[in-house]
Amino acid sequence: MPIPVTSPQHRVVFTPSGLSGSVPEGTTVLQAAAELGADLDTVCGGRGICGRCQVKPSIGSFAKWAVDVDEQALSPWGTLEANYTGRRAITDGRRLGCSATICGDVVIDIPPESQIHKQVIRKSVDVGDLRIDPIHTLHYIHDGPVRAALFDDWGVAANDSTDDLGSGPRTVAVRNGNQIVASWDGYVDRVTGIAIDVGSTTIAGHLIDLSTGDVLATAGRMNPQIRFGEDLMSRVSYVMMNPGGDAELTAAVRTALQELTGELVNEAAFPVDRVLDVTLVGNPIMHHLVLGYDPTPLGQSPFPLAVEGAVSTTAAAIELELPNASVYVAPCIAGHVGADTAAAILNEGPHRSSAIQLLVDVGTNAEIVLGNDQQLFACSSPTGPAFEGAQISSGQRATAGAIERVQIDRTTLEPRFTVIGSELWSDEPGFAEATQSTGITGICGSGIIEAISELVSTGIIDQAGVIRGELASTTTRIVADHRTFDYILAAGIAADGTDEIRVTQADVRAIQLAKAALKAGIDLLLEHAELTTVDEIRLAGAFGAHIDPAHAMVVGLIPEIDVTNVRAVGNAAGSGAVRTLLSGEQRREIEDVVRDVIKIETAIEPRFQEHFVTALAFPRSTAPTTGTSSSTGGRRRRSRTATSTSRSPS
Repeated sequence: MPIPVTSPQHRVVFTPSGLSGSVPEGTTVLQAAAELGADLDTVCGGRGICGRCQVKPSIGSFAKWAVDVDEQALSPWGTLEANYTGRRAITDGRRLGCSATICGDVVIDIPPESQIHKQVIRKSVDVGDLRIDPIHTLHYIHDGPVRAALFDDWGVAANDSTDDLGSGPRTVAVRNGNQIVASWDGYVDRVTGIAIDVGSTTIAGHLIDLSTGDVLATAGRMNPQIRFGEDLMSRVSYVMMNPGGDAELTAAVRTALQELTGELVNEAAFPVDRVLDVTLVGNPIMHHLVLGYDPTPLGQSPFPLAVEGAVSTTAAAIELELPNASVYVAPCIAGHVGADTAAAILNEGPHRSSAIQLLVDVGTNAEIVLGNDQQLFACSSPTGPAFEGAQISSGQRATAGAIERVQIDRTTLEPRFTVIGSELWSDEPGFAEATQSTGITGICGSGIIEAISELVSTGIIDQAGVIRGELASTTTRIVADHRTFDYILAAGIAADGTDEIRVTQADVRAIQLAKAALKAGIDLLLEHAELTTVDEIRLAGAFGAHIDPAHAMVVGLIPEIDVTNVRAVGNAAGSGAVRTLLSGEQRREIEDVVRDVIKIETAIEPRFQEHFVTALAFPRSTAPTTGTSSSTGGRRRRSRTATSTSRSPS
């Protein structure tokens, strides 16, 4: 009897989800996505008609997944692609998932427009009572020579590089009181700028009226660099291992920025030549890659920045098609604490208050700032992607259908939850109908925090982080999984009444490691500042905006203080970017603040590991309530020595 021939197996990794697995050679990318649960759209059933299954293969070495990908990893251009005539054109470098077959190990990026459940980018801005200090002014000349009128009426001497401005009627835009940057026939009374927060996972931008501060359009998208690695160090490793990798990463993020700016002006139906300014904030690696600097020095001690201070350049220099726009890139604080943190400081103002503020922006890395008008300390802590739903068995990013709120009955141990896209709880009438279109697809970062907090509060998870198997006799929700136990959060979620979403022991460990890294960074700053607690906590970023402070304290993410003094501040970095767009005074303030921040590098701090080990345990088994404070009985600062650092009030 002949021995059956088995097709070779090849590893496939889909980004941004991180889903991976092995499939036989000859499997189409679309089939592999369906088999592994990757979110790849199609409406034509793989017949090469709709063009919705476009993907982008990545070439190179990917240390994160131990995968080397060459140009032969996918089959050559196929008949379906050659004959494709659909409305959605095949973009350069992309393939149709229904046509391309897998011939080797491969990393495949599914762009946002090819995803069924597109990422929800929930970032808004709030700059409070900001006094607009315009960097650009408009001058209307009704008649006569424009150059002469600018000088006679406003004292503006036209710069030598300016073309002949002719005669009125004409409107001229002047930057910083002396630089002519644009002019238009007739009367123009509105110009705009764009503020962008370049995150490692998402990029969010806002088109702003420069005279009123009104937000005219908002847009966001996934950072396409995710296909090179979810965390920042994976992207640095990619650059180190692949010649020209830095140029690839720069090209990817600049393309995304151009697409984002185009989306903003199109949404507002605003002329592109009237966009005069762009402000950018981001972590140090995003900062370097947008500007075209080599990020690899940031991957090893002493983590030097390529440039100190803010950077002013033109839109063309970073390949933005905004003919009259300048670009202001806010300053980074240190090699691991970026311009996004500086912008968050500017917006939340710990340096303008006597109260001790803890400002935390949780993402793939957590940026932490501690202090007041006397002194600020800052560090970055490597929390990893668990808080964003990665590395969790049923984890996913914040898309429609993801579980985001969880409650567990203290007596029956039965759960209830909500999903993104519906305000109903799972035990309320109409929930099944309300979630029929989205389904229950997984659990996002805020959902896993609430789930684990509830499991700790009900005693299902002990303070060491172990799911207590002895409780399996009291509830069917706790089930054995080899040597450990899982908690079934949702059952029967598939159309046929099967499938489950569980919180596994491995999930608990992933959150323990992430929260311990965050708490260790906070404790390290408290130690350097000679403080035992804080007056107020600000939780920034998309994750901070959707996490309940009481749950955060149960899990041990943040110090225990009165929960009324913990506030989610949303996209503080983006709001800070808007401040620098609207005010020259705010630009000077952010540059001054950055120079005075004391930077703590957790990677080389010997005490960080000690704090990390201590922070692994869950600190309490009940939710804190209003009036809760730390066991020290309030804020206390140890006596400073003559050598300790402080700053006089400004």
